[in-house]
Amino acid sequence: MRRRVHGAAAAMAERYRAFLRLPDNPALLAVALIARMPLGMLSLALLMHLRDVGGTFATAGGIVGSYLVAAALAAPVLGRTIDRRGLRGVLRVTGTVQPAALLLILFAGPLGLPLPAIAALAIVAGAFAPPIAVLMRTLWRYRFDEGDDRHTAFAVDAVLVEFNFTLGPALIALLLALSTPAAAFAAAVFFATLAAPLFLRSPAPRYWRREPAGVRRHLLGPLTTPQLLHVYAITMALAFALGLLEVGYPGFAIGVGAPALGGVLIAVNSAASAVGGLAYGGIGRALPLERQLPRMLALLALPVALHAVVASPWLLALPAIVAGLLIAPSIAVISMLVAKHAPERYATEAFTWSMTSIVTGIGAGMAAGGWLVDTRGPATVFLLAAASTLAGALLAAGLRPQRPALREPRQPGPAADADAHAAVAALTEQEKP
Repeated sequence: MRRRVHGAAAAMAERYRAFLRLPDNPALLAVALIARMPLGMLSLALLMHLRDVGGTFATAGGIVGSYLVAAALAAPVLGRTIDRRGLRGVLRVTGTVQPAALLLILFAGPLGLPLPAIAALAIVAGAFAPPIAVLMRTLWRYRFDEGDDRHTAFAVDAVLVEFNFTLGPALIALLLALSTPAAAFAAAVFFATLAAPLFLRSPAPRYWRREPAGVRRHLLGPLTTPQLLHVYAITMALAFALGLLEVGYPGFAIGVGAPALGGVLIAVNSAASAVGGLAYGGIGRALPLERQLPRMLALLALPVALHAVVASPWLLALPAIVAGLLIAPSIAVISMLVAKHAPERYATEAFTWSMTSIVTGIGAGMAAGGWLVDTRGPATVFLLAAASTLAGALLAAGLRPQRPALREPRQPGPAADADAHAAVAALTEQEKP
């Protein structure tokens, strides 16, 4: 048994060493971590800064909610623009407009800005948020074809997102403890300002592909692909469950008279998710993605349901850990399914709809969880989270393994080759709904 464990660990380590030896991979992973730091920092820092400026959590929460909704609604538009025109122009615009809006919010007090003006600036900041998280996932699709390297890349990417949502809030909490909400928000604005230039100066743009000239597009873009709609529905079910957990842990902690425990449970769950993602990325794929996902989600529903019957705050850490081990692998599989089924001409936009599904699901889960904590208690929140995860598993059971989306030929330059145009035209006819 010990030899088997040692052998598996050695094989996993060798897989990661081989992955890191590939050209540009260490730099791309560093960019993925640093440029996405605003994911875990901005919402909390903005909430605390606005509460300090405006005086109430209700007002601050409403403005932060407007920021998130604007980001979710604008993401598909940005993704479509990137697919058609390339990423440089979009990142230059968003990398300028969002930091400018955030800086005005940072100095809202000295400038005497009223709350409606601050809310408008928050909406602008959300609408022009550089879609770095989406771009990284699209990049891995362009960087690797179907196979072990793509499998590892998406698993590591899911782990890095967990780090963003662990390190980011921790840094904001530290700055809040040592300084002021304005200082914490200034740190978040710094990382937001850094994101787009860092991505543009990294090796990432050299892997990018633009839509070939003459390719016909549907108004609904990737939403015309049934497999993607299926994956988006599964994504929302899982995200809804995760939103419920985000509220359920603090609700449970308050109920047992240990409010600080809520953050501890969230951190334990996130750390376990990172471990699970690393383990998943280091092993080979024995089953097609469409067969992996329903099994993962069905297994995840079990420890989530166990949350509802645990009364001890310390014992609750056990199912939180087990659940966490399956979260990052599930997210990695969902990302790979989007990469697999998205037609090339909708590559970036497909991932933006995935992100919109996640934001919408988490937001709805947190809203429902807040109401249920007050009216029914945290046990009901955990049961609903388990039910939503199980619903995702049942939806995933309907997925059928299919070949990847056909890749459209890459144009060698501004003057398109006649044979390439003919190939694109044939591909377009094949992919019409």
